[in-house]
Amino acid sequence: MGKAPETALGKMYEEHIKMILEKDIDGLLNQYTEDAVLISSFTKKPLYFRGREELKEHFQGILGIKGMEVDIAFWAETENPQTLMIVEAIKMQTDGGEASMRFADSWVLKDGKIAIHFAGMVQHPDGSLA
Repeated sequence: MGKAPETALGKMYEEHIKMILEKDIDGLLNQYTEDAVLISSFTKKPLYFRGREELKEHFQGILGIKGMEVDIAFWAETENPQTLMIVEAIKMQTDGGEASMRFADSWVLKDGKIAIHFAGMVQHPDGSLA
């Protein structure tokens, strides 16, 4: 598939990636509800971030990203309720060098903002699977 489709969620996703690359944490936070929950598997154990203050803490980790390529392998979305499920291969440049990983992200939106975000890393940079 390669890139996001030309839908409202596709455009929102593209903005999400752009804000990551621009290190626009405030812009990212504005995509989320005030009481949003993000569940992350980045560290091979579940991490929970509740509300914008904790999300801000989570997004601080993006500051080391220097470049990122995203290849979307799977995309599914619904309108009512508004949801997104995506599988993506990501290559990024960090202070430690190039990192390659795979994610399976899912969003549940409320009033056009992300209320629940499952940030699932399914293949870690060391090649191990979740």
